[in-house]
Amino acid sequence: MSTSDPVLSLFEQTGAYLHGHFRLTSGLHSPAYLQCAKVLQYPVHAQTMGRALAARFREMSNGEAIPLVASPAVGGLIIGHEVARALGARFQFTERDAGGKMTLRRGFEVTAGETAVVVEDVVTTGGSSREVIDLLRDYGVKILAAGSIIDRSGGHADIGVPRAALATISVTSWSPELCPLCREGSVAVKPGSRNVA
Repeated sequence: MSTSDPVLSLFEQTGAYLHGHFRLTSGLHSPAYLQCAKVLQYPVHAQTMGRALAARFREMSNGEAIPLVASPAVGGLIIGHEVARALGARFQFTERDAGGKMTLRRGFEVTAGETAVVVEDVVTTGGSSREVIDLLRDYGVKILAAGSIIDRSGGHADIGVPRAALATISVTSWSPELCPLCREGSVAVKPGSRNVA
C-alpha cells in the first residue's frame, strides 16, 4: 500500500492496515484487511474523510440537492454520518433482519422521489451497497451515487450507480475453497464487526 496517498497514509499511521489471513464481509479471504474503525475512532479523521466524500458527491450531483445519506450498519455508520453532516443531509442506516435481509428499522422512513447517496467504509464486491440501493429503490428513492473511503476492488465492483472512493486499491482475495492460506492450515479471522472465522 502506497504511503503517498494521504488516505492510505492515515490507515498506516493508525495501524488500520492489517496483515494476516482474514475473512472479509463478502466471504472472500485475503492477506490484508483495512480496519476503518481504527481510523474513524479519531473524529478529526472521520470529519476530514466525510467532507472529502461529500465534495465528490456534490460534483456528481450537478447542483441537485442530496437530502439523504444511507449506510449499511455497522461499518458505514460513522463515515455515513460525517458525509451527511458535510452535505447538511439527514442520515439513516440499514440493518439486517433475522433472515439476513437489509431493512430500515428504528422508525426510519424515506419518501418516494427523494434523492440519496449510499456510503460505506470499504467496498470489496459492493454487495452491501447494492443491498442498500435495492432497498431504497423499493421505496422509490432515487440513488444518485454510492461512495466509500476505500475501494479495494481496484475500481471493478459494479453496483449499478456511479461510485466515488477516497482511495482505490487492489488487494488480493480468494474464495475460501481457493485460498492458499487455508491450504497451508491457516485459519481466517474476521476482525470487523461480524466476528466469524
